[in-house]
Amino acid sequence: MSEILTPLVFQLGAGGVAGFVVGYALKKLAKIVAFVAGLFFIVLLYLAYVGIINVNYDKLISAIERLMGSVGGASSWITAIIAALPFAATFAVGFAVGLKVG
Repeated sequence: MSEILTPLVFQLGAGGVAGFVVGYALKKLAKIVAFVAGLFFIVLLYLAYVGIINVNYDKLISAIERLMGSVGGASSWITAIIAALPFAATFAVGFAVGLKVG
């Protein structure tokens, strides 16, 4: 019985800890990226307002839409995580806790 239980407990613990760390780091990184992007757009709008640059907003919006569309192709690695269900389940719980704490 212990030869089955020990690896399962290890997977559950490792998944929870890894999920927490990734969730915490991802939330902190998202805050930094949001701050930098916001600062960039504020500077961009100011420079356009002053007349230093001319912003083509249609091309800017289409570039952002293309970028967001390319992010959607990440579903292939999700299938690999689902294959390891005990690890994935505790990873998801740890990830949620990490996002909440971060």
